[in-house]
This record gives sequence, C-alpha cells and structure tokens, in this order.
Amino acid sequence: MKRWGERFLASTRGQVVQLLRRGEATVGDLADRLELTNNGVRAHLATLERDGLVQQAGKRSGVRKPETLYALTPGAEQLFPKAYHLLLNQLVDVLSKRLSPDEIQELLREVGRSLAAGLPPPDEQADLQQRAGAALEVLQSLGGLAEVHEVDGQLIIRGFSCPLAAAVGRHPEICQLAEALLSEVVGAPVREACDRDGAPRCVFSLGPA
Repeated sequence: MKRWGERFLASTRGQVVQLLRRGEATVGDLADRLELTNNGVRAHLATLERDGLVQQAGKRSGVRKPETLYALTPGAEQLFPKAYHLLLNQLVDVLSKRLSPDEIQELLREVGRSLAAGLPPPDEQADLQQRAGAALEVLQSLGGLAEVHEVDGQLIIRGFSCPLAAAVGRHPEICQLAEALLSEVVGAPVREACDRDGAPRCVFSLGPA
C-alpha cells in the first residue's frame, strides 16, 4: 500500500510539485509539461499555495505581459523521502568499531549540544512549562510530534512519533543526541526514557527528578 506522500506525488498536484522542484515555472510552462489547460494548472497552484507548498517567486517577461513564476516553499521538501536515517545508522556502525559505547554516547551528546548552539538560548524569565514548549517546537521542526504532561509534579514530554525512529530502532543510543539537544533548549536537566517497544516514541522528563 502506498503511503500518503507517495500517493500525493503520483497525483496531478504532486506532478506540479515535482516539476517545480526542478526550478521556477510559469502556468504556461506547467500546462505544457502536464498537457493541461492554463486554468486547470491555476486551480492546482491555488490549492498548493493555500497548503503552503508553493509560492509566487517573481515575474518573467511574456509576449503580452509579465508572467508569474512559481516555486516550492522550503516546507515542500518535507514531502520527499530522505535517507538521513541510513547515513546516521551507517555512521554509528562505523563509530562502534572504533569507540567504546561510553565514547559514542558522549559524542552523540556533543552533537546534540552543537545543534542547540544554532537555536535561541533559553528564556531565563520563562518558567519550565514555557521552556518545555520551546522543546516541543524543536521536536516538531525535526519531524516529531509530542505533548507535555505533568505526572506527580514532574513535566514529561511524551511523543506520538520519533523524528529519529528509523535510526533509533537500530541504535537506541541516538536518543542521547535528543536528550542533550533538549537539555540545552530547556536550560535544565532532561532525561530520556524513550519507549522503544515497537514504533519508537520519545519520552523525556524535565527538571529535577
């Protein structure tokens, strides 16, 4: 069974997206390539713009008047399969032959901390609940989905999906990368207790134990 992304890319709108991935194009360019009418292409572009996948990107001189150029938004790239997990798995495989488990975990934590260096620092005026919201945004930007819950006075980030699931199943130590990243974002200790039975799900506790 095809996944949603595969079904979308096989549709007419998906074909528009794939053509725009090659570069900016006008309605006429797309109509010629897809053997559609200009109005048909405009209808698809309007829907794709509404969904945040396509944007107007300037004008090109036409025979009678300038024609609007269309391009993909940065978010549209999320539609296309990525092989990051293959690279990450292979990298940890190679490291495992050269480093001890403790050294690998520390290296992954260092990667997490370096990722956080490119993010805004924690707001010292914000409480832990608010800073947990910033952690959720980071997980979402990586492709995950999670919520914050309070359990016996402890804030818990519980994920519905893991952004590193395809790699974590083979190398659970990769969770240390996320733990270090979120610790820097929150500005307080974060401890991972991820659920790796079946489909991996993120679980992090925030603040003092």
